[in-house]
Amino acid sequence: MSPSGKIQHYDKRHTFTLAGENKAYTTGQNNGIVAYKDWKICLRVCYDLRFPVWGRNTSDYDLLIYTANWPHKRIAAWDALLKARAIENMTYCVGVNRIGTDGSNLTYPGHTTVFNHMGDCIGETTEHKPGSTTVLLDKDAMLLARKKLNFLNDRDQFTLH
Repeated sequence: MSPSGKIQHYDKRHTFTLAGENKAYTTGQNNGIVAYKDWKICLRVCYDLRFPVWGRNTSDYDLLIYTANWPHKRIAAWDALLKARAIENMTYCVGVNRIGTDGSNLTYPGHTTVFNHMGDCIGETTEHKPGSTTVLLDKDAMLLARKKLNFLNDRDQFTLH
């Protein structure tokens, strides 16, 4: 939701069958690309992180955001996949994860993390504690790196349905 009240949304594409989401929810079909100020933002939810093709930067977005319920026992995968999404898409990648324990006794550590377009961690929260982190996103530096390195020019061209 923008300050003007405009609402934009993304419907989760990949249901988490391990938890039975596929029995209760249908998969989303929209691309999750929203515009805010001078930024093109790609929204994704939790399990979508495990499917790199769905986050592939074919729309020249500037910022990739995942909101998640990623449990502590798989947090190493969370870190690796977020970093990979930032590097392969030459974009900032933010992973916002919940904290606490759910009804199935799974523990969620938080571990909200921000990676830049080169895969450097530029912000993170303390595990198992409510908190926030503030980072400066330098769009010009990201665009310069994209121009200089040209990796996105070599990406496969495909359409997702």
